[in-house]
Amino acid sequence: MTDQFDRATEIEEALREDALQAQAWRDATRGKSAADSAENCELCEAAIPLARRVAVPGVQLCIDCQADIERQGFFIHWRGR
Repeated sequence: MTDQFDRATEIEEALREDALQAQAWRDATRGKSAADSAENCELCEAAIPLARRVAVPGVQLCIDCQADIERQGFFIHWRGR
């Protein structure tokens, strides 16, 4: 029975951490516009389309790099160089 409680606690902590990271990301983009977005991806240097820069103000990564990071389970806030 203890194993179930330990596992539930681990899951709860992971979900809480994900929620905190997501909120931090939202806070970081608040007040930003397409002008704050990178024109080229910080990782692969591919062009970031204007539609993405408008939809995600302050974006620094292309869709492919962002998808790769999310698949790996990481939320990374990139600051412009």
